Amino acid sequence: MSESKRISQSELTKRPDPFFLPDLLDGFEESKYGWLADGVKRLCELKRKLFNGSVSVNLPQESVISGDSSGSDLSPQGYNEEDSSSIHTDDDNGTHPYGVGEEEEEAELWRQMAFAQESSKVTVENLQDNDPKQVEDCEHSFIYKDDVGEVCRVCGLIKTPIENIIEVVYYKPKRSRRTYTREQEDTETTRMDFTETHSNNILGDKMFIHPRHDNEMRPHQIEGFKFLCNNLASNEPGGCILAHAPGSGKTFLLISFLQSFMAMDPQAKPLIVLPKGIIESWKREFTKWAVENIPLYDLYSVKAESRRQQLKVLREWVEERSILFLGYQQFAKIICDDSISIDDEVSEDCKRILLEKPTLLILDEGHTSRNKETNLLISLARVKTRRKVVLTGTLFQNNVEEVFNILNLVRPKFLKRHREIVSRIMSKAEIPSGKHMNQSSIENTFFAAVELTLSRESSAKASMIKDLREMTRHVLHYHKADFKGLLPGLSEFTVMLNLSSLQRDEIKGLREMDLFKQISLGAALYIHPKIKAFLEANPSNGEKGFADNLLKKLDTLLKKINVKDGAKMKFFLNLVSLCESTGEKLLVFSQYIIPLKTLERLMALTKGWRLGKEMFTITGDSSSGEREVSMERFNTSPDAKVFFGSIKACGEGISLVGASRVLILDVHLNPSVTQQAVARAYRPGQKRRVYSYRLVAADSPEEESFETCSRKEMMSKMWFEWNVECGGGRRDEFGFRDVDVDQCGDVFLETTKMKEDIKSLYTR
Repeated sequence: MSESKRISQSELTKRPDPFFLPDLLDGFEESKYGWLADGVKRLCELKRKLFNGSVSVNLPQESVISGDSSGSDLSPQGYNEEDSSSIHTDDDNGTHPYGVGEEEEEAELWRQMAFAQESSKVTVENLQDNDPKQVEDCEHSFIYKDDVGEVCRVCGLIKTPIENIIEVVYYKPKRSRRTYTREQEDTETTRMDFTETHSNNILGDKMFIHPRHDNEMRPHQIEGFKFLCNNLASNEPGGCILAHAPGSGKTFLLISFLQSFMAMDPQAKPLIVLPKGIIESWKREFTKWAVENIPLYDLYSVKAESRRQQLKVLREWVEERSILFLGYQQFAKIICDDSISIDDEVSEDCKRILLEKPTLLILDEGHTSRNKETNLLISLARVKTRRKVVLTGTLFQNNVEEVFNILNLVRPKFLKRHREIVSRIMSKAEIPSGKHMNQSSIENTFFAAVELTLSRESSAKASMIKDLREMTRHVLHYHKADFKGLLPGLSEFTVMLNLSSLQRDEIKGLREMDLFKQISLGAALYIHPKIKAFLEANPSNGEKGFADNLLKKLDTLLKKINVKDGAKMKFFLNLVSLCESTGEKLLVFSQYIIPLKTLERLMALTKGWRLGKEMFTITGDSSSGEREVSMERFNTSPDAKVFFGSIKACGEGISLVGASRVLILDVHLNPSVTQQAVARAYRPGQKRRVYSYRLVAADSPEEESFETCSRKEMMSKMWFEWNVECGGGRRDEFGFRDVDVDQCGDVFLETTKMKEDIKSLYTR
């Protein structure tokens, strides 16, 4: 028989009928299977005889014969004597032309085969009973098993117990002996696999993702890990930016990298600078994903307020293998402390430690340090280590210059290092009028030219974006939000609301104010004109907490108020009622306290809701403990209804997946702040489809602010997300599109009471 027809052992194990081919015997080697092969011959001969007549053979359907000699069970699965082969003819009398002798012989053969296989099994009760000669002769092929460690797939030899496996291996991997390939789970990103000889997930020569983390990582996180290794663990390390969308797991990724990095370099001194309010969130994630006990230091949990107390903590961090957390304001305050006191030497020691000792500087929400000539940016730039990582979910905040400020922070003199590309961009960019290329203003001219070209319908746009991406490709790793298949979905609406006559009367006076007052007083006016009057009478409470006497004044005002005179107040009340009817929870965000406090007190007066039960809040004054409690209770309590949040205080680290409706009361001039707010609900852990509503007062200065934000958002999407090879690039491709309220796909907005004040509706 030709080799092409020969039956492999693996094919035999897949066949339910041992007689599936007349040439079955060619697949058995008599020298290997002995009298068992002879028994199969007899069975085949019997079948040939039986098939000379019009017969059907009913063998046990689950029977499997394996050609493997490893001792696996070859007997028919679920076999019993009553189910053995029965032979039927077309004769109505049911008599067998060959008699019953053959049937009994066949059954006897099956019994012999079952007995032979059962008796040939090798039972090893203890690991020590393995034949040492077999282990020595085995050409080991090691795989990783969660409960064992590194174990040979052939002989079972344990090379490395699970308790000894760490994320770093200090040798180069051997070449894998695998002779087959595994299909990739994802065509765009190859997962790093810790199985076999680690050849698939090696990063550089030494760093590996720990198996516990590798199993949880998504493709973009694995690519991010590689990116961090290429920048931070190479022979010539340098800073980089990890710009992954909110909710995409940046904290987990950095924790995984940190533990691998510190295993590779036990002398490493990581410093994480971040907003003070999310330190506890980081610590909680460290506890969740820890593979070894690494002490975590900060100045707040131990109430280190004086410089001497702070120096004590800093010295402990330096002397121990550990990680230090520090808030942005505290860091800048220590570095820029030029005050004269008796503790000058102590202050200098604190400053010296923070500038000289870190070997890795991580800046979470790194866009915080985007403003040039501020103490914070200057202080961070003075840290000596070249290993600086900026984490951000929203890299583009307000303008092009801020992005390059961050690039200069992680890679000093960034533009000067890319003069050729800068010249190429300038040769095709639109130069703003009044701007001239000279040495003193070349950077400012470059920023303005890029921004102008991106914001216009320019033929040079696609080429410029290619140049910008080429300039940053080794320093910037960008990942946009992509939760398809992971989350139920997101519907984002911008709702243009018609104002009441009383509100419209106030618009003219609003336009005559400076921009700051226009925005702050407008935020109150668009809620209700009476709230604007209250704010003007109590200006100091626009962004701070309320004293008890002012709360009483506000309550008195709300008891007399006509809700219909306030477009956004009316929208809010209708939305709350619909959320109650469907059992959904609502997030309400504003950049000012007065609108939030107004709606909170309105709920207390009209529905009897209480803070801590039906209502929850986070503002800039909330402590870390209060934040944690509010988040946990809101997400888990069936009594929770509404969460009021200061939009700046509810950034990264805040998860409010208990809510499926998000209401943005006013327009923030920085569109990334609004994106962060929506991402508090639309993130991993969300069980419902999320609907967000950005309210804009139609025909008011707020509409102009919305246009400004849309332009910024468009430039960000174009720079980082636009597929330039597909053409297009028009503004309307990156902005909002009109949608008919009756066909918007949101049953809430399609109700009569919700849509009666809507002038126009936009969606993405």
